[in-house]
Amino acid sequence: MYAFTYHRATGLRQAGNMLGKLEDSKILAGGQTLLPTMKQRLASPANLIDLGKVDGLKGIELKGRSLVIGAMTTHSEVATSPVVQQAIPALAELASMIGDPAVRHMGTLGGSIANNDPNSDYPAALVGLGATVITTKRRIEADAFFTGLFETALEADEIITKVSFPVPKKAAYMKFRNPASRFALVGVFVAKRSSEIRVAVTGAGASGVFRVPAFEEALKKRFSPKSLEGLSIPATGLNSDIHGSAEYRAHLVGVMARRAVAKAG
Repeated sequence: MYAFTYHRATGLRQAGNMLGKLEDSKILAGGQTLLPTMKQRLASPANLIDLGKVDGLKGIELKGRSLVIGAMTTHSEVATSPVVQQAIPALAELASMIGDPAVRHMGTLGGSIANNDPNSDYPAALVGLGATVITTKRRIEADAFFTGLFETALEADEIITKVSFPVPKKAAYMKFRNPASRFALVGVFVAKRSSEIRVAVTGAGASGVFRVPAFEEALKKRFSPKSLEGLSIPATGLNSDIHGSAEYRAHLVGVMARRAVAKAG
């Protein structure tokens, strides 16, 4: 790990000022992505700004038909929250499948989505549920938030404060995980909200999370696994590595989508 300067912010304004003024700075939330990449010398920020002591960034609250979760809320807190389990059980289950207990007790919602790892679980939930990312500057729809591999729409001095998830009528997440890392080789989140149906895929796309319009249109006619029979996605633009070829991932997307619809229904 390269040398860096550690800063502990005591407020959001101070953290934002540091992020904008300090050269080559990164936010430290749970550290479950950033610290391993630094240890492997794949990242070498000169300044780390720790949000651990900043008030108001944790919490889970149901506001009308939206579930609002603070950015520094851990995966474990999401997974075990009675509020989440009641409002969006699929989101609680997704959080329970992230990494191992150590990762779930340290990793945070905000840190996960800010890194936008292509194999991460939360991006599928945000896009699948049509969530809104709330920052120190604005509100960003999930469809516009994830912009590419490890890239988001966040500006240099912008910090995620919370995420608002619309409560769906039906939702489910199915994940084919890497047995060692527990990352999603392919994960599919399916949600039905009023007349809108969303199918979001993580783990498969070379550029990160994406939606499958053909699956969504088929499910609008009838929300059933049978509606997806015979449908597939092209392997073009999908990940291919030692864990699975692009063609294999394309096949898994269809399998996981049908299982998710069956579970949600």
